[in-house]
Amino acid sequence: MTASTGHPLGQALMDRLDALASFTDEPGRLTRLYLSPAHKAAAAQVMDWMAVAGMAATIDAAGNVVGRYEGSGEARQTLLLGSHIDTVRNAGKYDGNLGVLAAIACVQALGDAGTRLPYAIEVFAFGNEEGVRFPTTLTGSRAVSGTLDLSTLEVRDADGASVREALVAFGCDPAAVPAAARRPDDLLGYVELHIEQGPVLEAEGLPIGIVTAINGACRYRVDVIGEAGHAGTVPMNLRRDALAAAAEMVLAVERVGRSEDGLVATVGSFEIAPGGSNVIPGGAQFTIDLRAPNDALRDHAATVLQGELAAIAERRRVELTVERFYEAAAATCSDDLVEPLEAAVRRSGIRPLRLPSGAGHDGLAVLSLCPIAMLFLRCKGGVSHNPAEAIAVEDADIALRVMLDFLRELAPAT
Repeated sequence: MTASTGHPLGQALMDRLDALASFTDEPGRLTRLYLSPAHKAAAAQVMDWMAVAGMAATIDAAGNVVGRYEGSGEARQTLLLGSHIDTVRNAGKYDGNLGVLAAIACVQALGDAGTRLPYAIEVFAFGNEEGVRFPTTLTGSRAVSGTLDLSTLEVRDADGASVREALVAFGCDPAAVPAAARRPDDLLGYVELHIEQGPVLEAEGLPIGIVTAINGACRYRVDVIGEAGHAGTVPMNLRRDALAAAAEMVLAVERVGRSEDGLVATVGSFEIAPGGSNVIPGGAQFTIDLRAPNDALRDHAATVLQGELAAIAERRRVELTVERFYEAAAATCSDDLVEPLEAAVRRSGIRPLRLPSGAGHDGLAVLSLCPIAMLFLRCKGGVSHNPAEAIAVEDADIALRVMLDFLRELAPAT
């Protein structure tokens, strides 16, 4: 590991992040899909780094890389650290990978100092957080939490390979997936360092922030049916313009999304039919993504929004169908972990800022197993899932020092 004057921990971490980014399924851009050859090569490299850090490293039946650093003689519980090493297509270097390599760096610093904690540490490099290759997500973290639906092992990628077949090719035993689950009584919790993937920390001038919750989300498909007609012959007052109605509905989505702090609402896709420049649109379809850090707020917003959409449809004399096709509950971070994280941030001389995560993470699955917490790292422009992802070496160094302080000060309940 190389180092630079002033930020040795951060520079060493950045060097490893650069090295890990070389493992890709698509030369010239970073794409590392679950159980692919690039994933297997990256997993082997992560195992090597875990071994250098003093951990016993293995790959479990779900394709997760797991490194264990034993605690002191009286240690009875384990703290889980980590993130994922699969990526989206044409990804940045830091989403997921940062949390894995930062956790390894923290363990290596503890080992180099001869420090054993009153608890063990297990570092996870989870697989399939992103859900790009297969139509399922959080496979690795669900396996560890004991909540993986084994029927998802039969889903197939675009080339026809099932998860089960890909696991075998990866060197795993799908029959042993249930044995990857951890026992809740053995665990202190799960803590993940992750880039923010948003602009809040940058706007606040802060390198790090403490996550309060991973937003819950629901998604809807909205169909608006009007009546197509000749653009020149149908008077304005007699039209049933599906696009005009849908456009008003999109503004209603935005208005509801702005109505409460922490609530966000997005129309991510929009299509119209028949699509002729001289034809009044007879149909429109769009999607809504609604998120909030607590489910009650999100559910209330959904009720309000559906009422507004129905009123617009009635006034404009169009038919409306709203179908919910996805829902995930919010994951609230544990005060037992958030407060020690905040204390470590404060001891570093940085103003603590609590903020929700608008994006999903492996903690959504791990929450059913044990308490969770997250530390966010500032990323340039809030850009993520993009080769333009960027973090500063100074910020990486700060995050590692805060995580180390947190680990050293965390005391298991007696």
